[in-house]
Amino acid sequence: MSNYPVDISVKPEVKAFFDAATNTITYVVKDPNSNACAVVDSVMDIDYAAGRITYDNADEVIAYIRENGLKVEWLLETHVHADHLSAAPYIQRELGGKIGIGEKITVVQDTFGKVFNEGTEFQRDGSQFDRLFKDGDTFTIGGLTGFAMHTPGHTPACMVHVIGDAAFVGDTLFMPDGGSARADFPGGDAGELYDSIQKVLSLPDETRLFMCHDYGPNGRDIQWETTVADEKAHNIHVGGGKTKEDFVKFRTERDAQLDMPKLIIPSLQVNMRAGTIPADKDGRPMLKVPVNGL
Repeated sequence: MSNYPVDISVKPEVKAFFDAATNTITYVVKDPNSNACAVVDSVMDIDYAAGRITYDNADEVIAYIRENGLKVEWLLETHVHADHLSAAPYIQRELGGKIGIGEKITVVQDTFGKVFNEGTEFQRDGSQFDRLFKDGDTFTIGGLTGFAMHTPGHTPACMVHVIGDAAFVGDTLFMPDGGSARADFPGGDAGELYDSIQKVLSLPDETRLFMCHDYGPNGRDIQWETTVADEKAHNIHVGGGKTKEDFVKFRTERDAQLDMPKLIIPSLQVNMRAGTIPADKDGRPMLKVPVNGL
């Protein structure tokens, strides 16, 4: 493991919000010694068939923050999600905070800027975000110091945000019985994903890991928290010492059988803009549907 500033003696308070429509978990992460907090992987609601945006999930998070007198310092994204839309700008307007994502967002923007035939007015330099994290960069939440761990493979820009003894892993890992995320999107790579997972699993065994998604495999109740030790021992895709060669073979074969996420088209357009909905030349919110482009 690289020389990351790990400190598992610090235990942030973590409140989870589960969105059943997208199986996404949003987190409010609080400094135990102040009212400062961060929001990780927020959700904006969309009725795609009707083209209707709402904010019920984000409003629930906002209400919790206000009721507990918290101050938002960061709105953290683990990656450009392909299965839900980010509510970061909406929460920022209501509560403040800076929006942060991995610096390789520029690679994602360049890739999908072409897929969606975006014009020159779409900036591909990550300037829609307030902070672009490099591997090992630190940030503070009150008296807490967190750091960003670059974990490419699912997407080039994936970051695990480690805050004290809590790590927010995005789609790099699922619960042990859920395995790992797909690696077949443009810019994804199964070998890189394996290496990134090993990086996460090199954190101390007692590190709490918080998932971005859970689908309740085999009918079990939804869960979102586990530990490094549990993942190392029991993860069905990488646990028990499974080799990189075996993982890449399995992941590649499995990914070839998967359908595209239902919300990938609106999600990518919105999330590569830090959660802002694109507009047409007259300023009206508008999404594109590339035909045979994904």
